[in-house]
Amino acid sequence: MAFVENLRKIWTLPDLRRRVLFVILLLLITRLFAHIPLPGVQLDTLRDFFSRNQLFGILDMFSGGSISRFSIILMGVGPYITSSIIIQLLTVAIPSLEALQKEGEFGRHKINQYTRWLTIPMAIIQAYGMLAILRSQGIVISLSTFDLITVLIAASAGTIFLMWIGELISENGIGNGISLIITLGIIAGLPIQVRNTFAIIGTGKIGALIFFGVLTLITIGFIVLVTEGERQIPVTYARRIRMGATIPVESHLPLRVNTAGVIPIIFAISFITLPGVAARFFQSARTPFIANSASAIAKFFENNLYYGIIYFILVIAFTYFYTSIVFKPDEVAENLQKQGGFIPGIRPGRETSTYLKSIMSKITLPSSIFLGIIAVLPFLVQAATGITTLVLGGTSILIIVAVIIETMKQFQAQLVMKTYENL
Repeated sequence: MAFVENLRKIWTLPDLRRRVLFVILLLLITRLFAHIPLPGVQLDTLRDFFSRNQLFGILDMFSGGSISRFSIILMGVGPYITSSIIIQLLTVAIPSLEALQKEGEFGRHKINQYTRWLTIPMAIIQAYGMLAILRSQGIVISLSTFDLITVLIAASAGTIFLMWIGELISENGIGNGISLIITLGIIAGLPIQVRNTFAIIGTGKIGALIFFGVLTLITIGFIVLVTEGERQIPVTYARRIRMGATIPVESHLPLRVNTAGVIPIIFAISFITLPGVAARFFQSARTPFIANSASAIAKFFENNLYYGIIYFILVIAFTYFYTSIVFKPDEVAENLQKQGGFIPGIRPGRETSTYLKSIMSKITLPSSIFLGIIAVLPFLVQAATGITTLVLGGTSILIIVAVIIETMKQFQAQLVMKTYENL
């Protein structure tokens, strides 16, 4: 009832109604462009290739099916995400960028501008790499130089267009635009899953299908639990009152269990797909040694056991790596000290920083294992049920659940703000 009441409130408030309709319109436009194909490819062969290949299936999932359709938004928002990751890493490595990040709104605007500019060459490089791989598999017909340049420009423009729409949604709508575009692309694949479900019913594997459904619900529950989970560190602030006296004010410092979010999985996907993609590219090399080595690497990554183990380890490693980038205990300890706050029993300054680092390391361990299990969940489900046509994408569920939770929080914040404005 509360959900229905919130929907009614959103619809009765003109500003929120306008924002919601604006988001819906732009998202519909993105799905329209996802169904406009580029020339020069055999679509049936392309879809069959992606359905048989786990590596490219993951890439297609993040593009919302745009790659398997060879649409005008071929690479989706992948190049923009890659650019954002690169800029974040450079911010840690380059002191001038780190200083720029601390300059408030101006610094954030400049870093966003650098990300946009970097997206253009990344889109061209990734689109060319994908075309080269599809050409080596005989999926893309021979393109002239002019046709190749045309396809690269169209695919790059499609990525820039999605980036622009994502920023419009973030600025004038509700929620994070890029996340909503990715989520909608994943949801767009649900009809195929429904079709596969009915196909499984016809084979008589009802027990496996029920197991699959129960496991999906359990997975969603754990994802919500971990996404919302936090460790609350008690903090005491000294507040002065009249006559120079001070009174302690009790508060807490929330440390999220899953601080890194879904970024470690994206990092791991980028690293683990690179050898397989490169191997596919070099399989047609004229040098026998290169061609044989590429074939051996491609065969190695086609083994789900090896692929899953490496994937799991990479996710854990990147969870620790990205958490160390996002959460900086030295800065948190310094800010607490400036605000007159301290953790009971812990001295301000270096000891506070060391304590926070220890706590974050402890809660990152279960978070990293959780993300690792989510990443390899499709392989585990396929091994347990024997169903290969219906895939439980833990990463997909994680993204969808996280985006829905974040969007609903923004809706709640907007409703609270409008309620106070009307008082």
